[in-house]
Amino acid sequence: MNITVLKCKLHNAAVTGTNTHYEGSIVVDQELMDEVGLLPYEKVLVANNSTGDRFETYVITGDPGSGKIELNGATARLGQVGDRIIIFAFATIPEREAKTHNPKIVLLDERNQVVRRSFAS
Repeated sequence: MNITVLKCKLHNAAVTGTNTHYEGSIVVDQELMDEVGLLPYEKVLVANNSTGDRFETYVITGDPGSGKIELNGATARLGQVGDRIIIFAFATIPEREAKTHNPKIVLLDERNQVVRRSFAS
């Protein structure tokens, strides 16, 4: 049997921009993507801590080191600059692997700089 588990999480990210005139997605700084193993166009769940909204979209690579977390298209209506969000990605793995799986979790500050890491061993 397979089970869906948390693959990775960018916790407490600050929204740095919104653009309603875009096809849709969330832009994430490439360095942050690399920190947790997010891939371009990977499906993510986003929770807005400021509003309680949750939505699914896909990741687009932002400039490395920019700290960009931008909401585009319809998702731009679900947050505004300064809102704190959580970006989750999930993976489906065999149940036996799930028992020892540890997601990659990164806590960010208000400038989207890494404050703390929690990685699989």
